[in-house]
Amino acid sequence: KNIMDSIHPKLPFGIGQAGKAFRNEITKGQFTFRTLEFDLMEFEYFFDPENQDWNELFDYWQKEIHDYALEIGLPEEKLRWRPQEDEELAHYSKRTEDLEYEFPWGFKEMFACAYRTDYDLKKHADASGQKHEYCYPDGKKVVPHVIEPTFGLSRLLSIVLMDSYREDEMDGENRVYLAFSPKIAPVKVAVFPLVKKDEKIVELAESIYEKLNSSIDGLVMYDDGGSIGKRYRRQDEIGTPYCVTVDYDGLEDGTVTLRYRDSGEQKRVKVDEISNHIEL
Repeated sequence: KNIMDSIHPKLPFGIGQAGKAFRNEITKGQFTFRTLEFDLMEFEYFFDPENQDWNELFDYWQKEIHDYALEIGLPEEKLRWRPQEDEELAHYSKRTEDLEYEFPWGFKEMFACAYRTDYDLKKHADASGQKHEYCYPDGKKVVPHVIEPTFGLSRLLSIVLMDSYREDEMDGENRVYLAFSPKIAPVKVAVFPLVKKDEKIVELAESIYEKLNSSIDGLVMYDDGGSIGKRYRRQDEIGTPYCVTVDYDGLEDGTVTLRYRDSGEQKRVKVDEISNHIEL
């Protein structure tokens, strides 16, 4: 009602919210899979059931939820939709399906989509004495129905970390890295001067850092501590997808070494073309 009175949206419209949730879990554990306190995100999508088919809207939101999971880098083969059975379906829900992820302990709920009909608004109206109706310009009134996509934020963080964790061998050493999708990597690019005491190399590295920092949508890090190998390992461990190393050759021909996290591949690219080789 507050939103209706303040911004006067037209049906259909959605409201997004995120916040803390609490649940009396009998068995806590499995990292952050089951906790007493967790973070939850959800949409409440309001619509007029006389003007829109709830089945079509449900299918639409299912696809949006699934596409979002793929967009942040989760593999298709570890995802599945599971309709809730009659005995577990909430009394107010006409249809609920869980998007499950294959954890090390099996497929379990990650996100969900529920059709809650007009149950919530009618119950709130009965308890508060306030009518929750949408009024059309012609005077027609309707209690909106609700489709609710729900996202477990704490659980999603666990999933992203577990799914991205990798161990391999590189240059004769064991390596641990996080294979984040570049879209969600906390640091997008790291810039290294080969020699931190060489003013010319540092000047070029800092100029590249400033340029990338202003042109890339995300965090760019400047790191000059330790050997190049140690710097690579540090960035691997936090999931940085790209590293740029500035060396003496760059002072002569205007190129740098661009390194790819997952493969360890390195190639020389022009300073002015670095952004063309970075996919975020």
